[in-house]
Amino acid sequence: MKKNALDFWVGLFVAAGFVAVLFLALKAGNMSAFSFQDTYSVQARFDNIGGLKPRAPVKSAGVVVGRVAAIRFDDKTYQATVEMSLEKRYQFPKDTSAKILTSGLLGEQYIGLEAGGDTAMLAEGARITMTQSAVVLENLIGQFLYNKAADAGGGAPAGASAPAPAGDLK
Repeated sequence: MKKNALDFWVGLFVAAGFVAVLFLALKAGNMSAFSFQDTYSVQARFDNIGGLKPRAPVKSAGVVVGRVAAIRFDDKTYQATVEMSLEKRYQFPKDTSAKILTSGLLGEQYIGLEAGGDTAMLAEGARITMTQSAVVLENLIGQFLYNKAADAGGGAPAGASAPAPAGDLK
């Protein structure tokens, strides 16, 4: 009888460990937020998507309203086309804007939607035209360093030489 009880508790512990590993794998793969709601698809074009990935959340006012379905590169406009699946229960005006934002300083990237004031709503296959690309940390640091170097140089344009000192030149 004692052996059966021990076997039961070991089995229960192994099953709980398996469930925990499965939960962790789904969280790490951003697959834990499956939604069985009806969705509609909209697109937006961005100059730079940074580290945005498929299945990234689409949020409005901090609430997840959809997911990134696909990301493609348009070789005619040299922009990234992001396809989003939004839940049908969340309707947005046609003049909605989309931004690529970051959770925290170095967190995951997501798309933030800001609703406009138009009375007509986005429909299946619509395109969001007002977009703001991702802020790339490396570009900001480079721009900051470039500005500091320009300030330290006295603001003289590149290639301009300083005037010769007044005095006796022999």
